[in-house]
Amino acid sequence: MLIEKNVPLQALNSFGIVAKAHQLLRISSAELLQLACQQLDFAAAPPLILGGGCNMVLTGDVKPLVLKMEIMGKRLVEETARYFIVEAGAGEDWHGFVAWTVENGWPGLENLALIPGSVGAAPVQNIGAYGVELQDRFHSLDAVNLQTGEAFTLVAAQCAFGYRDSVFKHATATGLLGKAVITRVRFALPTAWRPEVSYADLSRKYADFLSQIGSSPAENLRRVLLNQEFIDWADLSPEIVPTAQQIMDWVVQIRRAKLPDPKVIGNAGSFFKNPFVSPEQCADIIAREPKVVSYKMADGQIKLAAGWLIDACGWKGRGVGNAGVYDKQALVLVNKGTGTATPASGGEVMTLAKAIQTSVYERFGILLEPEPVVV
Repeated sequence: MLIEKNVPLQALNSFGIVAKAHQLLRISSAELLQLACQQLDFAAAPPLILGGGCNMVLTGDVKPLVLKMEIMGKRLVEETARYFIVEAGAGEDWHGFVAWTVENGWPGLENLALIPGSVGAAPVQNIGAYGVELQDRFHSLDAVNLQTGEAFTLVAAQCAFGYRDSVFKHATATGLLGKAVITRVRFALPTAWRPEVSYADLSRKYADFLSQIGSSPAENLRRVLLNQEFIDWADLSPEIVPTAQQIMDWVVQIRRAKLPDPKVIGNAGSFFKNPFVSPEQCADIIAREPKVVSYKMADGQIKLAAGWLIDACGWKGRGVGNAGVYDKQALVLVNKGTGTATPASGGEVMTLAKAIQTSVYERFGILLEPEPVVV
């Protein structure tokens, strides 16, 4: 068990923030993690778990031991009448795993393509995009108790999934924050797959595809999609039903047009969660701001687009020091000093984030909640 000293973390966090880990241990197997739990006192000194480094802001050197999750491997576990059960190690790249499932004819994760990060971090955040959340495809996961070294398995109900939330984000008596580390994740991908293109950007992509076909049914379906109405895909002719590969390609195109590549411009993806308000709160905001972007949810709440709120406050393209708001998507904060001798610091990023929170609260009465973990 090799513990590395004074390890640079700039290349290990997608924001590209300069920092060091005083100590770092690379975890390549569940067995090595269990050994570390037995030999090191994680109850007294909880470690920092580092996956792809895509959902954190480092504000200085990291004093706790860093566990760099590098458990690899992916496989088809089982094929049932209803599902393909596929599994991946916590250290696998998320997008690479999604592409692998689609290439092998196991669709269901294509809407979640190009989300940066590792497989092990995906359930923690309950990642979601373009009409699909991880919990919609989740089967189970394996994890290790940091205090005892015991391995255990959780199914969906035990993960307490919520909007960008799970049991792994809470330090309560029943929460697992700082108490457990995910080692492997399994997904149940439907054998009777149906495309999900109800999200506005995907609807437009699909409408363009249908327009290219040029048939009357395609034109009728285009209107249905743009109205966000229900589609029974089984009733449609096969030539106008998109494949999982097509949807994944569309998602990749949409994300690349909107979001910066962390390898080119450091960032942590969407920096703030989309806030939820009551219908009454939404009506009050609409009365003052008729153009606010909102989505009615199944439980009656209204989800507001955090990016629109930030943009409305004039933050797009602005910044603090070398931390800035991306000029194509206000929901993303970026490291304008990526690749230079003066990259943004964690302090600059958080100063900018707090200024944005203040602006949005003063104008809309809504306090935006950051998504990344601040270390």
